[in-house]
Amino acid sequence: MIQSNSSKINESLLNVLNVRHRAIAENIANADTPNYKKKTVEFQEELRRAIQNDTQDELEIKQTHHKHLQIKDADAPLIPYRMITNSHTAMNNNGNNVDMDMEMAKLAENQLMYNYLADRVSGHYSKIRTLMQDLK
Repeated sequence: MIQSNSSKINESLLNVLNVRHRAIAENIANADTPNYKKKTVEFQEELRRAIQNDTQDELEIKQTHHKHLQIKDADAPLIPYRMITNSHTAMNNNGNNVDMDMEMAKLAENQLMYNYLADRVSGHYSKIRTLMQDLK
């Protein structure tokens, strides 16, 4: 398959946005659940830190012991992310900290970003398909 670095990054970001969508949907579904703590997906700081420190090693799997098997995972995400549970705040009297308005705004923003990137990835492969058809 013909892929560019930007298409790999875009596809990896689509996966991260999908994980973020599931976290937001779970927060919305549990908005009235007593003592539920909202979850967020953070990837911007992890990516920025890795780029600023110019440490590409952080984005790759490492062999930390000589007896470990060497793994080269082609499906490993290019964009690192982490799931964070915010347990330090409470929004309601029941211990829940989900702000429904904020979650709906995050859901809309996430959906717009996902649609934009899906269009870019689709456009990339459409160009390749057109290129291949023109070669016939």
